[in-house]
Amino acid sequence: MQILQGIAVSPGVAIGEALVMDNEGFRIPRRIIARDAVDDELARLTQAIDAAGREIERNRDSVSRQLGSQYGAIFSAHLQMLRDEQLRNEIEDLVRQRHYSPEYAVSRTLRRYAKVFQSLENSHMAERATDVFDIEKRLQRHLLGHRREELTHLTSAVLVLAHNLTPSETATLDRTFVKGFVTEVGGPGSHTAIVAEGMEIPAIVGTGPFLTDVSGGDLVIIDADHGQVILEPDEETIARYRHEAEVHRTLALKLESMRDLPAETLDGQRVRIYGNIEFPHEVSHCTDRGADGIGLYRTEFLYLGAKVEPTEEVHFDAYSNVVKHMGDRPVVIRTLDLGADKMSYLPEPEDQRNPVLGLRSIRLSLRNLPLFRIQLRAILRVSVLGDVRIMFPLISTLIELRQAKMVLADVMEDLDEQGIEFNRDLQIGMMVEVPAAVMMIDRFVEEVDFVSLGTNDLIQYTLAVDRGNKDVAGLYNSVDPAVLRMIDMTIQATGAAQTPLTLCGQMSGNPTYTMLLLGMGFRRLSVTPGAIPEIKKICRSVAIEQCESISRHVMTMENARETRVYLKEELKKTVPELAT
Repeated sequence: MQILQGIAVSPGVAIGEALVMDNEGFRIPRRIIARDAVDDELARLTQAIDAAGREIERNRDSVSRQLGSQYGAIFSAHLQMLRDEQLRNEIEDLVRQRHYSPEYAVSRTLRRYAKVFQSLENSHMAERATDVFDIEKRLQRHLLGHRREELTHLTSAVLVLAHNLTPSETATLDRTFVKGFVTEVGGPGSHTAIVAEGMEIPAIVGTGPFLTDVSGGDLVIIDADHGQVILEPDEETIARYRHEAEVHRTLALKLESMRDLPAETLDGQRVRIYGNIEFPHEVSHCTDRGADGIGLYRTEFLYLGAKVEPTEEVHFDAYSNVVKHMGDRPVVIRTLDLGADKMSYLPEPEDQRNPVLGLRSIRLSLRNLPLFRIQLRAILRVSVLGDVRIMFPLISTLIELRQAKMVLADVMEDLDEQGIEFNRDLQIGMMVEVPAAVMMIDRFVEEVDFVSLGTNDLIQYTLAVDRGNKDVAGLYNSVDPAVLRMIDMTIQATGAAQTPLTLCGQMSGNPTYTMLLLGMGFRRLSVTPGAIPEIKKICRSVAIEQCESISRHVMTMENARETRVYLKEELKKTVPELAT
């Protein structure tokens, strides 16, 4: 049994067979072939070995000519290993006797060889494991082809283990069959993590390299409550986690009973709990759990993976589905929050060495006005169907906000001239996500109808931590004292101006922080749909005076670790069933 530690980005426990996607994107399934197909599959294996051998020979000859025979000898060693009779026999035996597909037989055999090399104390011999993995990749390329296998064509339940998953790949995972996923890279607050939360499947990122230790079909446990991945678990561990999974299901059923109850504290304070969504179909997850509205509709997933720019009608159809479903409850639609590097139909800026500080979000929209106007037209057209509100992301200066509002006003004039109806009193809001916006918040509140505080980016920019980088993920802390001071400044300024304030980052959906947030003054929280019942349960179990006491104590603390321990203890005392 092997236990890996990673960063939990979507809670829950999942037990199942692994579907391994290596860092080239190959899917290596545990496929059993028919008895009468053995000869054909062995022939395919032979073709792959021969093709890989010819490829290695070409590489050897080319390197020898350019760099010398001593460097070409590296490929000679690869060729010798590839054509080793014992290795060939072991792979063929798995195909003949156990009816494994050649892909799976190659993976099982070569990864076993690699583990043997890795376990040797002789460092030179241990390095031979890299050669084994290189040979495996060559064979898999010839067996599987160069095309990345689609994760949308699954027929049985799996846990996806990958080097990385892009947000668009994550978004297309079939939740009927994908019960959880783990990636070697990534960090909290990344777009992939956000999508995983919205999909409500257990997910862990940033484990570091581990794919060489597992093959497709192996039993794996994803404990996304504690950020652990368990490979080849023993029977006792399997039994324990199956029990925990049942406890999760029982708690979820219990919380369902609160769907139509208000999130009201013991002393009568009403808390509004909204849902964060990425896709139109998620709106039903919000209404099923009794959400007060949609506090954040992320629209960037209309663009991710699209080969052409979404039309006005594509926007309109997506937004109208959500607005109609929500009835008279508010729907806050955030304009595009992406960089040009994520959209293939836009020219990528030449110097984007640091995309999070580059041309993205509202900056990109203001630089590409036709794209921006298309989205604004669709939002305005939808505004007559319900309580639609518009929100601009990543605002850092008053000039940016005013420019965005001017473009919106110009689009309103166009629609007016065309006789197209829209809500002229549409509420306009902004995201507070950067320290500059916090420092100028007293001026911003004079120019907007509402404010949403996005902690994902605020933490990143305040602490200078790349939220997608596992190497600094430990520094990405929601309750770092500096972050909490930024949040408190925003609360005080919006409160003084009586401007509605909503918290819509991942922090808002974490039960550990709910009492702190209520004590700091939040009465509007926008969370992933799956978190709504838990946050509502906490709100209905506490009094504001108790939360304010917790908040005052937290604001005296000097580090995030101490704060998290304290908050977890307070949650355990108040709502023990939600403390993990």
